[in-house]
Amino acid sequence: MASAVRHVTIDCADAYTLGSFWAEVLDTSLAEDDKPGDPEALVRAPGVGLLFITVPEHKTVKNRVHLDLQPQDRTRDEEVERLLSLGAVLVADHRRADGTGWAVLADPEGNEFCVERSAAERTD
Repeated sequence: MASAVRHVTIDCADAYTLGSFWAEVLDTSLAEDDKPGDPEALVRAPGVGLLFITVPEHKTVKNRVHLDLQPQDRTRDEEVERLLSLGAVLVADHRRADGTGWAVLADPEGNEFCVERSAAERTD
């Protein structure tokens, strides 16, 4: 049997704080035993968990791997606005007038991620 991806691990300055941001983004929670100041925090998400690990180094360059989010119950633009209200920052806007495209955002520690169109927007 082949291997399975158990977690996507993200180095960060504050595992609990960044994990809490992503738990809110994904409308889920941190693991029950995660507390402020812990060196790691696990966001339980459908499919694969996000594991945040506190490291001493700061992010200095663009991510080599990033997450692509697809809203489930709102439009891409509504999701972008929700994520901005949670503390994300718009990095690059690739949304087109015809409704196609995506937005590149960064989380509070500068890790880039994309927001794509919802499945409903793709079938319209």
